[in-house]
Amino acid sequence: MRLVNRTQGTILARRVEVCDTPWTRSRGLMFRRAVGQDEALWFQLDRPGRLAAAIHMFFVFFPIGVVWLDRDGRVVDTALARPFRPWYAPARAAAAFVEGHPALLERCQVGDLLALEP
Repeated sequence: MRLVNRTQGTILARRVEVCDTPWTRSRGLMFRRAVGQDEALWFQLDRPGRLAAAIHMFFVFFPIGVVWLDRDGRVVDTALARPFRPWYAPARAAAAFVEGHPALLERCQVGDLLALEP
């Protein structure tokens, strides 16, 4: 899968792992050494919300870019998450979020429409 910014007509990541099992959702990027500029993780939530979309950075050893999306795939918030910080939550309710390289934040902004494509 790849992640595209339909608003800007760009590819954000060519290798996207969909985290759709309890194990992949709970592990995320923990214990990995790095995330490449062309890699990302996609988390689809069962119920939209601010708390449901909150992340932690325990055992993540590098900064990451986080992009939170509403049900339509519109960016509602972004953050540069730093290692071992306890809490990051979106400013508005989110239905999904993407974790990737910090450069991800340079290629999308609040209001952009993102989508997964084969």
